[in-house]
Amino acid sequence: MKERILSSGPARSAAQGKYEYLVLSVNPGESIAAARQRVREHSEYGKWELERSRLYMGGVRRYWLRRKVMVVERTA
Repeated sequence: MKERILSSGPARSAAQGKYEYLVLSVNPGESIAAARQRVREHSEYGKWELERSRLYMGGVRRYWLRRKVMVVERTA
């Protein structure tokens, strides 16, 4: 399983908020149960939410997870 983190670009509007994305790629030989477990772990411990899942020809699966970017302003 391959993981890749992407950040949202400036094209996103302020109304939608800014998100960072994690893309999980699963090879055809890997089990779906293992992929579900990985998505579950990321969502539970990393505060990610599943945005999209896709099955490609050849059996490759790809899962897009996202979470809101927290902008913290300095107070002092």
